[in-house]
Amino acid sequence: MKSITSIILLLSLGLIVFVSCGDTEEPIEIITDRFDRQDMLTDWADMIIIPALESYNTSVARMASDKDAFIAERSDMHLEQLRESYVNAYLAWQHVSMFDIGKAEEIRLRNYTNIYPTDVATIDKNIASQNYNLELPSNYDAQGFPALDYLLYGMGENNAEVISTFADDNTVTYLDDLVTRMYNLSELVLVDWKTNYRATFINNSGASGTAAVDKMVNDFLFYYEKFLRAGKIGIPAGVFSGNPISAAVEAPYSKIYSKTLFLEAFGAVQDFFVGKSFDGNGQGESLESYLIYMQEQNNTTDIADQILDQWTIATAAADLLSDNLQEQVITDNNKMLSTYDELQKVIVLLKVDMMQSLNIQVDYVDADGD
Repeated sequence: MKSITSIILLLSLGLIVFVSCGDTEEPIEIITDRFDRQDMLTDWADMIIIPALESYNTSVARMASDKDAFIAERSDMHLEQLRESYVNAYLAWQHVSMFDIGKAEEIRLRNYTNIYPTDVATIDKNIASQNYNLELPSNYDAQGFPALDYLLYGMGENNAEVISTFADDNTVTYLDDLVTRMYNLSELVLVDWKTNYRATFINNSGASGTAAVDKMVNDFLFYYEKFLRAGKIGIPAGVFSGNPISAAVEAPYSKIYSKTLFLEAFGAVQDFFVGKSFDGNGQGESLESYLIYMQEQNNTTDIADQILDQWTIATAAADLLSDNLQEQVITDNNKMLSTYDELQKVIVLLKVDMMQSLNIQVDYVDADGD
């Protein structure tokens, strides 16, 4: 009877198994993941995340400046300037929200910045009492961009009525506190990335549940599934409740920006996936290039192209939506449902095929039944 012995040598460049059977000995190479995760983390930090945070911080600083000008002179001109900087900052936020890692995760930046629908009753109570603590979770939905949407657009039928509400010093104080807090939080996250967390992020390049790639990919997936697909489209369309909830759209009081905000966020998701630099002038290592590498190494299906092709279809469906998604839900919700369906088709590709290919475990629990 022939003896069979196996000597397994695990090397940094791959796994080599030598099998001896009689007088023959054949090396069999089992391909392992040798993709340079640290290069990808460096590109993510330097080409996408930090520039996006810088842009967001700058836009919030401009909003704070325009807020000061409006408080000093409550005119139509200054209200419109403040509204413009609010919209620009809100668009910049769509490029930052998915990066719920490091200091942003620690201080719950997303919860304090963009939980909607906003709680108008709590806002009005806070303004009237002047007894509020914006650091408390009970005030998550009474601050940030959704609260500004209400203050700048929802407190009157026209500019004159909105401006008249700021004759009350309590309302002025609340506006001042909201914008100042948003700037301070954005500054805190940006400074930490540039002085501390960048090195931590890049050097944590291993392959484990606590490694930076695994955490970032899970954050990206969670953001796409819960905040983009469900939050911006599915919940207002009534996918999870059985009935449309028009009040649940993003920025309902300004009326015309909900689709724009969604498309900005959707574009940011796709740019991150392909590694497109924030300034649009370069492309680095990315989930797309990682998937292509694994495909070439293991002769598997082209997952990256399937994801991008389906996102193209989803974008075409979204382009048919009204600029006012609240109006869209009320007048023709089928287009919202169609957009959701196209976004949903990517979930299996991302959550199963991509994660298996990259050997990353999903670290959150899906509770919406899909």
